[in-house]
Amino acid sequence: MNSKPLPADPMIRELVRHAQKAQLNRRTLLTGAAVGASGLALAACSTGTGEVTAATDESATNKKVRWDNWALYIDVDDAGNYPTIDVFEAQTGISVEYTEAVDDNNTYYGKVKDQLSLGRDIGADTVCLTDWMVARLIRFGYTQKLDHANMPNVANLLPSLQDVDFDPGREMSVPWQGGFAGIAWNKEQVPNGIKSVQDLWKPELKGRVGALSEMRDTMGLIMLDQGVDISGDWGDDEFNAAIEEFSKQVADGQIRNIKGNSYKEDLVNEDTLAAIVWSGDIVQLNAENGDKWDFVVPDAGGTLWNDNFIVPIGSPAKSNVEELINYYYDPAVAAEVAAYVNYITPVAGAKEAAEAIDPALAANNLIFPDDDTLSKAFVFRGLDNSEEQKYNAAFQSVLLGAA
Repeated sequence: MNSKPLPADPMIRELVRHAQKAQLNRRTLLTGAAVGASGLALAACSTGTGEVTAATDESATNKKVRWDNWALYIDVDDAGNYPTIDVFEAQTGISVEYTEAVDDNNTYYGKVKDQLSLGRDIGADTVCLTDWMVARLIRFGYTQKLDHANMPNVANLLPSLQDVDFDPGREMSVPWQGGFAGIAWNKEQVPNGIKSVQDLWKPELKGRVGALSEMRDTMGLIMLDQGVDISGDWGDDEFNAAIEEFSKQVADGQIRNIKGNSYKEDLVNEDTLAAIVWSGDIVQLNAENGDKWDFVVPDAGGTLWNDNFIVPIGSPAKSNVEELINYYYDPAVAAEVAAYVNYITPVAGAKEAAEAIDPALAANNLIFPDDDTLSKAFVFRGLDNSEEQKYNAAFQSVLLGAA
């Protein structure tokens, strides 16, 4: 763990200085609020029994990582460059092809599932997906086992995240960032604010409300608003009551848009004035478009989740990915990313390193949550196969009806 104000490595030191300077543009609001033909080639082998084996690791001779991620999910400077990636490339000689390819978990999986089932290269060497989707990929045998000896900095992983039910011992995945789903609203257009999911159903917001296409986040907030502990013991009755409410609000035209990461554009162009959203996006939208939105985790609760690095079964660059993961688990680098994305970093020591960038950053409960903030955050309980199929089908039917 490194908690020194400035790291010894000169490149990392320069990175922190860059972040300090960038705070004037990116963080002032915080205190106030190529997949070519080779990418489609067979890179792993099918056993003929439905199982696939990992691709041969070519990292020693091909110093490249193709990284698929969500939008607004890494540090970016005014020129559109990624400062932490630039430093990683300079330190290691590994080039990084970074693509904002993930809009939501289901649409991404829909694009790559056939290739994964055949053990083919999906055109990405690592992708950051949410816990429940990572659980599915691990269960189907679509991920490669990570070598922790190549990632000594992963010892900085927060203790609460070191051993999870879908990946005991973190053999197949490690967290990238975490966050909350809550509610945001346009402060100019909704001056009285939003305190609960029920407030989204007010007549004056009809046709101007947005929701997330991630079932666990949208349904999670509605269920919490109905008094259900989504991390506890609940079943069909509780879910059906929430889906009935969701379906009604869609059918009545109260909810206008149901989207993945692209919901941000609807807030900017004011197609939606209030929405169920992801926490870090709102501070970034405020920084880029003016201090127009506010965010709250409702008193009834919000969802808590993590997105995780995995190496797809067909990637020929596992060791390169492990070197990338190791780099991002340096507390100073993790703090630099947190300064931009405003999500929960999984790296112990990052809060202390963040003090060197911006003391307000280290005090932000959406990035380094305190006990009171965490008391209102709930992890959507794990679903078995039949539940996942049943509840997803019900949710998707509402989305199809809204299309």
